[in-house]
Amino acid sequence: MLIDFRVYLASVDLPGSHENVAKVTTSQYSLKDPFFNPSKEVDIRNVFHCDGLLLCTTKDNRLVVWNPRSGERSWIQPRNSYEESDIYALGKSSCNKYKILRMYGRIFAMKLEIYDFTSKKWRRIANTTSLWIPTWIRGTSVSGNTYWLALQRENENSRMRMEHTGMERTLVGFDFSEERFGRVSLPAGNCLCVRGLSVTREDQQLCLLTTQRSLGIDTVELWRATKIESLVSQERRKTTKIDESTSWSKFLSVKTDQTFDLPKLSANFLADRENKVLVSLHKPFMAKSSIHIVGDGKWIKVDLDHARSHCPFLVNYVPTLVQIQ
Repeated sequence: MLIDFRVYLASVDLPGSHENVAKVTTSQYSLKDPFFNPSKEVDIRNVFHCDGLLLCTTKDNRLVVWNPRSGERSWIQPRNSYEESDIYALGKSSCNKYKILRMYGRIFAMKLEIYDFTSKKWRRIANTTSLWIPTWIRGTSVSGNTYWLALQRENENSRMRMEHTGMERTLVGFDFSEERFGRVSLPAGNCLCVRGLSVTREDQQLCLLTTQRSLGIDTVELWRATKIESLVSQERRKTTKIDESTSWSKFLSVKTDQTFDLPKLSANFLADRENKVLVSLHKPFMAKSSIHIVGDGKWIKVDLDHARSHCPFLVNYVPTLVQIQ
């Protein structure tokens, strides 16, 4: 969990079937730069996760790959300079070679760079012109690839507008082996409001959070992708159908009249398929953060007293001793 520019290993003890109390414990990981300022903790702005490694952006616009378990870290130098608006993802190819994707530039005309750990260099790859991934949306890593809920213009001639009018929501993935984007079909249903992406706790499958509202009642649903075939490249989008073989299975549906104020496309949550609960993080304006545990007949709120100044963020992280190449 990222709390006030520091990384914590957070353990959530889920309640039993008849309990209404949950416990959250945290322990801070220390990240320092011995060459830049060895006595000061590094302020971390953003965290991206893949296979036990964290890709972190700092408040002073630097980039580091870090294994909190082993303490190993590698500071990545930019080709020119990093910007606060950059979007990143950490992934790996089919031959287990780690890479970093950087997206920067104008909306719907973003430039793409790949950092290869073998050559220790950045290189440009083809631009993606029809996608907009807002900077506040973090990617979700599954099997080495990274997925985002993005916005796409309905046609190439439509003007860019900040509201969702004239845009369609789409699920896209970046294949680090092929180094290209592709689209993945969403669950069927026109009334579904897509809220965010995550992974299931047990088997690390891509997971989707949706809500529906009717007569003052919210229905919160969790879906997992049971099958995702190869990604369809954006360049072939007009001549190739969306991957129809993507299969979704719903494993949680909860009806509630309680407030479930989740932002569109960027809900921050974890999914426990075995216990059929959703662990979601909330940060109201000018108030302390809280973790909500939602399940069938269960709605538990746990306050985080030490998370006030900066919006926290959860990642489904499994500590490993994997080495940075």
